[in-house]
Amino acid sequence: MATFNSRKRAILSSKGIAEAASWYCAIFLVALILLCIFRDSSMIPNNNDHNIIGSNYFLSSKPCDEIYVVGEGETLNTISDKCNDPFIVENNPHIHDPDDVFPGLVIKITPSYHHT
Repeated sequence: MATFNSRKRAILSSKGIAEAASWYCAIFLVALILLCIFRDSSMIPNNNDHNIIGSNYFLSSKPCDEIYVVGEGETLNTISDKCNDPFIVENNPHIHDPDDVFPGLVIKITPSYHHT
């Protein structure tokens, strides 16, 4: 009978640990979701923000990665504007024809941080 009680206590202890761990995971996930929501909402411009230049605020405020994968409907001009890289063709010798850009094409981005 004593071994039965010790097994029962061990099972109840394991269940308690698992339940506590699942609560901690749930709290962590909620905190992570809230952090992402607040981070994204802080990127929404207000009318008093003087750094907004036309409608390109979201395009120019977030820099592109050094390795960029062309998406559906993108052209080198739109990518150049979005990533602030006027020298995409020069920096990507594998692009032989600037009009032959397709989704999935991998290009190197070297953004220009000097605005005129």
